[in-house]
Amino acid sequence: MSKRTQSDFKIENPKEFKQKLFAWSKQFETAIWLDSNKYEQKYSSFDCCLAADEFTSIKTDAHNAFDKLKEYQSYTKDYLFGYISYDVKNDVEKLQSTNFDGLHFPDLYFFQPQKLIFIKGNTVEFHYLQMIDDELEEDFNDILETNPNLILNEIEKSSEEEKIKIKLRIHKDEYHQKVTKILKHIHRGDIYEANFCQEFYAENTNINPYKIYTHLNDISEPPFATFFRHENLYLLSATPERYLRKEGTKIISQPIKGTAKRLIDVIEDDKIAFDLSRDEKERAENVMIVDLVRNDLSKTAKKGSVIVEELCKVHSFKQVHQMISTIVSEVEKTIHPVDVIKDTFPMGSMTGAPKVSAMKIIEELEETKRGLYSGTLGYFTPNGDFDFNVIIRSILYNTNKKYVSYSVGGAITAKSTPEKEYEECLLKAKAMKYVLLNSK
Repeated sequence: MSKRTQSDFKIENPKEFKQKLFAWSKQFETAIWLDSNKYEQKYSSFDCCLAADEFTSIKTDAHNAFDKLKEYQSYTKDYLFGYISYDVKNDVEKLQSTNFDGLHFPDLYFFQPQKLIFIKGNTVEFHYLQMIDDELEEDFNDILETNPNLILNEIEKSSEEEKIKIKLRIHKDEYHQKVTKILKHIHRGDIYEANFCQEFYAENTNINPYKIYTHLNDISEPPFATFFRHENLYLLSATPERYLRKEGTKIISQPIKGTAKRLIDVIEDDKIAFDLSRDEKERAENVMIVDLVRNDLSKTAKKGSVIVEELCKVHSFKQVHQMISTIVSEVEKTIHPVDVIKDTFPMGSMTGAPKVSAMKIIEELEETKRGLYSGTLGYFTPNGDFDFNVIIRSILYNTNKKYVSYSVGGAITAKSTPEKEYEECLLKAKAMKYVLLNSK
């Protein structure tokens, strides 16, 4: 276990310090930035966090991915930050992914950061590996002197002249045909629900990921905002969804199913949120996934400990209203944290039910390998606690390939209509499209 030195500093303006810290992170080839945007939530560990500068790491394809992660986590017993892509499903079940991949992210990647900084209210906590703790005070002063505007507004080479051309991997008519095929599977009884996703992409494109992430976060302010960079690979995420959290022996899952747009008029906006809470189709979608999550959690839970804390509660975000449920369980102290993740992966909100049948059907009908989209990113603590989000409402970028991508999906159930599902996809895609076209 690598020892860390902790030093705390008081700050007068957390918002300003946060902007400086994010801009300062640009110097690192490997970094993860997590921001709760001060969203009011029951389960939270910090306002904001930066993990940077890889000391050790693990990078692998799906084959035995969870076993390798388990070994790595057991050996380091330190803070580890990273992601598990959707295609690690192939390690859990007898499945494969053969669809087109324009991004080429490794299936699983975690790293042990040399530098770890938390913002909690008016306190900044530095947790540095002891071998570099002499840099701690100097870094704090460097952050204070950073000018975020200079760094975030740097123009990437040749990006100013280029207009981003966003293309659809599945066009509207084809989308309708594919949803109709899913509905046939549902009516036949093969599945109850499938989360069907489509990709929007741009080729030969340069973007400034730091500037675009900042814009995306400003217009969304979700509780699990994420910026990830590893060399030439970037994730810019405004996800509102938690996948799984571990606090001691308590496990928390918070799937989202059910979406409605926000309206400017307060009365109309309240009405649309109320209508969402009563919507039979949306509630049915949510309850199906709650049942699936309960089943997944029961694999590691103490008998009788799986409880639905909150069912179909509507939460409001800047862009949309979302229906969220909270399911919790208790595990024995002897259960390995990675096993809890493995037994629930991939998250039901992004697959459908029954899970394996749904995954086979969506793999056949989707045109793109999901990769990091609908996977999960988060961290382990030294004592084996963890917190992971669901990678949705996200832009993915490979600078070497000059390839930019964002995907959106929706739950198809017996009551779905292709037209309505398509509209919901466009609503979910709105924020990503807007920042890509308006962040120059």
